[in-house]
Amino acid sequence: MPQFITSDGLSLSFDDTGGAGPAVLCLAGLTRNASDFDYAMPALKGARVIRMDYRGRGQSQWAENPMTYTIPREAQDALELLDHLSLPRAAILGTSRGGLIALTIAALAPQRLSGVCFNDIGPVIELGGLETIVDYIGRNPVWKTYDEAETAFATRVPGFYNVPAGRWREEVEKHYVQTDQGLTINYDPKLRDAVLASIDPNATPPDLWPLFSSLSALPLAALRGDTSDILSAETFAKMQECAPMIAATVQNRGHVPFLDEPESVHVLTRWVAELRKDMP
Repeated sequence: MPQFITSDGLSLSFDDTGGAGPAVLCLAGLTRNASDFDYAMPALKGARVIRMDYRGRGQSQWAENPMTYTIPREAQDALELLDHLSLPRAAILGTSRGGLIALTIAALAPQRLSGVCFNDIGPVIELGGLETIVDYIGRNPVWKTYDEAETAFATRVPGFYNVPAGRWREEVEKHYVQTDQGLTINYDPKLRDAVLASIDPNATPPDLWPLFSSLSALPLAALRGDTSDILSAETFAKMQECAPMIAATVQNRGHVPFLDEPESVHVLTRWVAELRKDMP
């Protein structure tokens, strides 16, 4: 994957399909990387698809200061990637944390956004789902082999049913590394420190609804896994009331849909078509 250097000197990886279609910057979940969007690529046909590995994840360099693993800094990294590619604007397909980065860019540089598709994320994050994420982040799994992890995922991941054959094997191979001591995570474990430092249980969560509403003039889309513990059905319904958008609930999926389900493909293809209409 090609690399670019951020303003604070870190080397980050990305890929870029090129082409004349609308630019879509794909931003993954908290511990994930560009491979999260492998399954979405057919539905994004006709777009110029750019995928970035966050600092400390995927093939990007780990930061000496893990406290830079924050949403504002990662939003800045995304803007610097657009600068590197000489792109004045891009739409964002944001999975989980990626959607929060899109909202942050709406605050920092709204003129750089040409659209947003939220994958199982919105202005309100359910605390139960957040606690689940905090429990595992930065820790190596208990499984010793890919076979053990595949079996565990196929039987224990809540809210996921009728998953394509071989999918869990693909997932564990993408996100764990086999070593003599067992499986290890493939991102900087100090990401845990940054996430814990950002959580103040006594603080009032920021109101992200104004930022979400500020996007209403852009082509918007949203997906929700029907058993998601991060994006509630109530928040998802309110999102659709606040702004015109293409939206669907993805059946048999929790947090997060893979993006190749029929509902996901329908939303993504329609969203790309709307982005194409808005091209100069």
